[in-house]
Amino acid sequence: MDVLILKQSEVEMLLPMEECISVMVDALSALARGQAYQPVRMMVSPPTAAGIMALMPSYTTQPEGHAFYGLKAICIFPGNPVRGKDAIQGAVLLYSGETGELLSLMNASAITTIRTAAVSGVATQLLARSEAGELAIIGSGVQARSHLQAMHCVRRIKRARVTSRRIEHARQFAAELAADFPFPIEPVPTVEEAVRGADLIVTATTATEPVLNHDWIAPGAHLNIIGAYTPTSREVDTATMAAARLFVDQCESTLSEAGDFLLAMQEGAVGPAHICAEIGEVLIGSKPGRTSPEEITLFKSLGLPIEDLAAAEYVYRRALERRVGTVVPFSV
Repeated sequence: MDVLILKQSEVEMLLPMEECISVMVDALSALARGQAYQPVRMMVSPPTAAGIMALMPSYTTQPEGHAFYGLKAICIFPGNPVRGKDAIQGAVLLYSGETGELLSLMNASAITTIRTAAVSGVATQLLARSEAGELAIIGSGVQARSHLQAMHCVRRIKRARVTSRRIEHARQFAAELAADFPFPIEPVPTVEEAVRGADLIVTATTATEPVLNHDWIAPGAHLNIIGAYTPTSREVDTATMAAARLFVDQCESTLSEAGDFLLAMQEGAVGPAHICAEIGEVLIGSKPGRTSPEEITLFKSLGLPIEDLAAAEYVYRRALERRVGTVVPFSV
């Protein structure tokens, strides 16, 4: 048995954002139809550790009959960026669903960065007003960069304003990416300045307390809330969560892990019925998306194992076709 190893740059080359958005449409639709299996991810969080470990298994069958298991095993170390390292470290393992053989091991940081933004792109396609083009990005890390690309893929962006905890990071973000996009990227010093007047908003931070205030959000805006991933952290205030029509990647994960929702629920502002739909349900037409131009729509993203598996299976097929990666004998 041989195993195909794919490093970060190879995954990035094989998984362009526009193609990944299409892959995520198929994966989320399959999940909504019951054609994929995934338990809630396991989080390993020792009280004295500098980071946490997450294990995300999944299983799916393809229309042509092939089946795959996937496992993303990562460590999340929020302090890594100051060391010049990605906060996410780990791998995605792809297995044959027929024999159980390990087929490929690939860089998880690249998979996570691209597929997370691609899912936000799917949500934006479904929920944002067609004319939305004033973009606000809160954060200046790798997810902010990938989300800028994803938003550009699904809407005609007129202007992007970016803010970060340190204005020099926002300025660096704008300077490095200006030549890659046909619209201006403006660094601004505060979240309020970024958000006021925006009809597309992305929060991609490591905040544990709200950075977004409902008073700043324009009617009709669409929000992609992607930074917080634990029951005790959130990026949006309770008023925003209560006022918005809420869409999620999976209800089960939201009710166990999404601090943005759970903390608002603890305050009595929302309940499980506040969740309008999973994105996959909107994709297959079983539940509605946006129902009026004035409503605020909010997509709370946690990231799903099936998204990693779908991306990994796509990357694996493309790598075989293009003879990319390093093949390592594994059985002897």
